[in-house]
Amino acid sequence: MTSAEMTAKIAAGKGFIAALDQSGGSTPKALAGYGIEAGSWSSDEEMYGLIHEMRSRIIRSGMFNGDKVLGAILFERTMDGSVDGTPVPAALTAKGIVPFIKIDKGLENEAGGVQLMKPMPDLDALLVRSKALGVYGTKERSVINSADAAGIAAIVAQQFQVGHQVLAHGMMPMLEPEINIKSATRADCDTILLAELLEALDGMDQQVMLKLSLPVVPGTFDALTSHPKVLRVVALSGGYERPEACAELAKNKGIIASFSRALLQDLRFAMSDAEFDAALGSAIDEIYTGSTVKTA
Repeated sequence: MTSAEMTAKIAAGKGFIAALDQSGGSTPKALAGYGIEAGSWSSDEEMYGLIHEMRSRIIRSGMFNGDKVLGAILFERTMDGSVDGTPVPAALTAKGIVPFIKIDKGLENEAGGVQLMKPMPDLDALLVRSKALGVYGTKERSVINSADAAGIAAIVAQQFQVGHQVLAHGMMPMLEPEINIKSATRADCDTILLAELLEALDGMDQQVMLKLSLPVVPGTFDALTSHPKVLRVVALSGGYERPEACAELAKNKGIIASFSRALLQDLRFAMSDAEFDAALGSAIDEIYTGSTVKTA
């Protein structure tokens, strides 16, 4: 796929974006969910090898293709790896799936009710390497824990600053100012974040993507899904189990899924290939329906 074809697919395609980007501290938890407990590896390299094989098994599956999966977000090590000898980004595009890479390096400690992204001093080099491998876009996550107006403004400013850096490399940034769904002030967070995003978008001359927590009030983000500077709005599952996440997703027109745990939660290492494909196919179908069949 050319870059223009990838843009067209992300902008108007029916389906969702798979998040295969668990990294660092989240890797043991992801492996445990897959049925591989801590102690099954003796080094970080072995641990990352196990998670890579899990992701490779997903990518190999006939259920995982561009008919319902528009894109996939990769961890840097996954991007640098291969599936049966083919670089992972090329393996995805061969199946009609647009590759993205997670670029943030984790979160700062909470201040002002939010957690900003840690510094990314090597970002330019990573973007050059990613684009050379055929990666279309990036994903960068920060977290909002409470309705602090100044903190949320700082989150949005940082997200757009990084977004401009990504755009300068000819790549598509997926900005992710996640709102903690356990926040006691979650609805207020939605309202403040919406206003900050709209103001920032009005100052843009290029498009970005947004990855957001599903709002408390369905339809809250309608102004974002229709904004001319937004290529696509996607939603994280944010801790919801898949049925609830898909039900909430279906209430919000114009928003598609970008789920991680909710996509992978039924997959197990010990499954036969047939069992694995059936579980993955069922999850894909459910998330696809929540992304494309709206109840609002």
